Amino acid sequence: MSVTTVLVANRGEIARRVFRTCRDLGLGTVAVFSDPDADAPHVREADAAVHLPGSTPGETYLRGDLIVAAARQAGADAVHPGYGFLSENAGFARAVIEAGLTWIGPPPEAIDSMGSKIESKRMMAAAGVPVLTELDPGSVTEADLPVLIKASAGGGGRGMRIVRSLDALTGEVEAARSEAASAFGDPTVFCEPYLATGRHIEVQVMADRHGTVWAVGERECSIQRRHQKVVEEAPSPLVERIGDGLRKELFDAARAAASAIAYTGAGTVEFIADDDGRFFFLEMNTRLQVEHPVTECTTGLDLVALQVAVAGGATLDPEPPASHGAAIEVRLYAEDPAAGWQPQSGTLHRVEIPGVTTEFDLHSRSAGIRLDSGVVDGSVVGIHYDPMLAKVIAWAPTRDQAARALATTLARSRVHGVVTNRDLLVNVLRHPAFLAGETDTAFFDRHGLDTLAAPLADAGGERISALAAALALDAAARENAVVLREIPSGWRNVVSGPQQITFEGTTTHEVGYRLTRDGLVADGFESTALVSVSSALVTLDTDGVRRRFTVEVHGDETYVDSSLGAVRLRRVPRFVDPAEQVAAGSLLAPMPGSVIRIAVAQGDTVTAGQPILWLEAMKMQHQINAPADGVIAELPVSAGQQIDVGAVLAVVTDPEE
Repeated sequence: MSVTTVLVANRGEIARRVFRTCRDLGLGTVAVFSDPDADAPHVREADAAVHLPGSTPGETYLRGDLIVAAARQAGADAVHPGYGFLSENAGFARAVIEAGLTWIGPPPEAIDSMGSKIESKRMMAAAGVPVLTELDPGSVTEADLPVLIKASAGGGGRGMRIVRSLDALTGEVEAARSEAASAFGDPTVFCEPYLATGRHIEVQVMADRHGTVWAVGERECSIQRRHQKVVEEAPSPLVERIGDGLRKELFDAARAAASAIAYTGAGTVEFIADDDGRFFFLEMNTRLQVEHPVTECTTGLDLVALQVAVAGGATLDPEPPASHGAAIEVRLYAEDPAAGWQPQSGTLHRVEIPGVTTEFDLHSRSAGIRLDSGVVDGSVVGIHYDPMLAKVIAWAPTRDQAARALATTLARSRVHGVVTNRDLLVNVLRHPAFLAGETDTAFFDRHGLDTLAAPLADAGGERISALAAALALDAAARENAVVLREIPSGWRNVVSGPQQITFEGTTTHEVGYRLTRDGLVADGFESTALVSVSSALVTLDTDGVRRRFTVEVHGDETYVDSSLGAVRLRRVPRFVDPAEQVAAGSLLAPMPGSVIRIAVAQGDTVTAGQPILWLEAMKMQHQINAPADGVIAELPVSAGQQIDVGAVLAVVTDPEE
């Protein structure tokens, strides 16, 4: 039966990616959406959309029964799972098939085989694929440390914990099980030896129902945070350095893995490798990967179109096309790397990525920028889902060209509304070690997160950006004036003190300035002249160097973008409302979320760094620690309570006060 309409059992950028190929193939599209996603871009782009009542994944995108019913209701005859959620759930695949729908994915039996990482490693060992030893959490000894706890039913960094002492094992296993159950509906975890450094290499496979198995190409995804990939590329710098002998061994192992479970469709076989090229099987992802665009950019293949074709019984050519050039992908996250990778939420006022040559599509040029995004201006980043905003991909004839082009595009991007990892990505792409191909899973530890997460705008850049912000706010006041609009702000017959505006950035900026007949007079900016000003654009000349600063205001936040880097400033009010002040020692919620566990009670004595409670946000658990030694004077929250960012979680006071 030929496919006519595809329901994508997912959200965000992957739903939009699949829709793009469906449109190219002339297929109808159906979206599903939760309450928070009612106005999301993937919903607007679909031909039809079906509401899944609720907000959490467990109420919506993990409800296979509701998704199958939605497909029937909307007249879809095929289901594409995307990645995450139910994409590697064999029960869901069977339910789709039993409903008479085409499942655009591997056979349920293959998902079962690889769905348990415990069983999959045993199968791979039997097939001759090198594997790491599996450890039962209950039998781990001192000699086994350090170990990595992993969720058996899923990936993406959820349910993963590094354990370096036996004292921490029980608590970390409990946290990993809770996180795995929330993300995948299965709390099963296991342990394996933890390799502090290594190269994460994976092979894209594509197999048809007639026995052909392609090893399409390898990718390297070694730069990770919290065991979740941040930068991905093809080909692998390690494989390029060692040569085609290693590539052949990886491809042979990946094909053996796929053949061992009679795999069909798109899948990825992941390995961990050392610097000498010795590698071990990690897992097989029985779905399309987040990082699939780098393979598409280097091979010219539309992997989603191949998934659809294989699901319809098509036969692959005997060999895949050769790879050409290099492609690098970065994941743009709503998170603050400098604050322990805390996820962020809020409204995205602006998402502007310059130089994009294609979106969700294959390229027709030798170099360019591809954008796969799940958000647009005005999108709301909530607490229930992964904080990834977009994937930005550069391809070019060489890796060095791709890295530099991608860094430039990101540096020039305007992303307003939430804190992101954009500056960190630029710093990584420009780092000498990255450009030399010296990437492994310890990249952030080795080169220092404090250095890599540093803002692109240095202290001087932020300072002059604050001046530009003050001048733009001044211009906005004049543009909106009801009378005497032509008179400069703060004008006096007799020269008085300067205009004063205070901003908070990485530090406090008290900007004092006057606009005189002779031009700008600004405290500390004697060599800076004002060339032109409006509420949205300020041009300044400093010692003969002219720069443009675009300025955008949202509430008390002012965003300034220039070649010096992006700067986010908060205007400090001249007078503070006493009702908005919080007690000394208040521990404020760094993000909105749900309180899932509280470890202390009011009146308890705590030490700095001691766990107070745990929040769940964006499918991850976040431990909130005591900021200093003291006593829990107030504890206004309870387990299960939903809290907003900035809410008081506890008040820790000095016991001697």
